[in-house]
Amino acid sequence: MTWTLPEPMLAAPVSDPALLPGWAGEPKWDGFRALVCVDAGRVALRSRRGTEMAASFPEVVAGAVQLPDATAMDGELVVWDAAGRLAFERLQNRLARRGAGAAWAAEEWPAHFVAFDLLRLSGTDTTSWPYRRRRVALESVFATRRLSAPWALCPSTTEADVVREWLTWAAVGMEGVVFKRLDAPYRPSVRGWQKYKVRETSEAIVSAVTGPLGAPRTLLLGRYDDQDRLQ
Repeated sequence: MTWTLPEPMLAAPVSDPALLPGWAGEPKWDGFRALVCVDAGRVALRSRRGTEMAASFPEVVAGAVQLPDATAMDGELVVWDAAGRLAFERLQNRLARRGAGAAWAAEEWPAHFVAFDLLRLSGTDTTSWPYRRRRVALESVFATRRLSAPWALCPSTTEADVVREWLTWAAVGMEGVVFKRLDAPYRPSVRGWQKYKVRETSEAIVSAVTGPLGAPRTLLLGRYDDQDRLQ
């Protein structure tokens, strides 16, 4: 890539789900945070911590031909089941698959990239733009390009009653709501957004397996806290 993807902007947890004046709300999906960049025909799909995930999600990479060249988006990788619920366990299963296994999983458990921010547009860095301007540009990309699966546009609202409705979606796998200031730029690595969770999920790292050879009994797991410290 001739342009380097920035570190993602982060959100600080809050205990009050009220939408404040001058802020917008977005649904918080139960998936994997991801950044996608298309540059000179090459596609990068990276996790929040910089891990390249393109080999695990070939349908997302193939679908990137719909995007304008020299464009980058921030969003969430998600998998929906047949009932329309977010299936986080299937998403986790897909991370370890490559080659034929990844191709099979793409057919059985197709992933979608739910875009919620625009970092670059046709070669122009948009991170200094206020959120409201980035959002208008993101919506324009989806409208003019007529983007379809695996691309999806995350809803955004400045209406408090809509946010309250989203908070009732926990049954289908929604985690909560992310709040963004309308006049704020995209600040890599900074917790400038806010998040309110109605359900808790955690991405774990397998660090060790205990038990006899061939008969594991216990998994030793680690996870990142809200300050990105591995525990």
